[in-house]
Amino acid sequence: MSATTEHAQPARGHQDDGSETVSAVQAPSPADPHPGAHGYASDKEAYLKRLRRIEGQVRGIARMVEEDKYCIDVLTQVAAINKALHAVSLGLVQDHISHCVVDAAREAEATGNPGLVQEKVQEATDAIGRLLR
Repeated sequence: MSATTEHAQPARGHQDDGSETVSAVQAPSPADPHPGAHGYASDKEAYLKRLRRIEGQVRGIARMVEEDKYCIDVLTQVAAINKALHAVSLGLVQDHISHCVVDAAREAEATGNPGLVQEKVQEATDAIGRLLR
């Protein structure tokens, strides 16, 4: 994405108990700004399987809290989910670099437009920055 592209912010709402909820919102766009197969396309099913497993773990933690389980046990499960999400994130970053950045380098060489590579590298840098917050 270019520096002028607007990024969607997560949607925020409030529960009846006053707590805040945050849900992911995709940036509005008339079309996919990155057409073609994405870097993770060959591993899509594996990613979906891992994400479904993580989703189940999150539901399990909610049950643990509802059942007043020991706080250290809950925190242990939270740590496991964080580790699993980091693994998914690192895989997606690797896929982006090995597919999207490499493709941009090939296209930049063919067209003489080095800005294509810089754009993809900046996307990866920005994504890594968001992961480290």
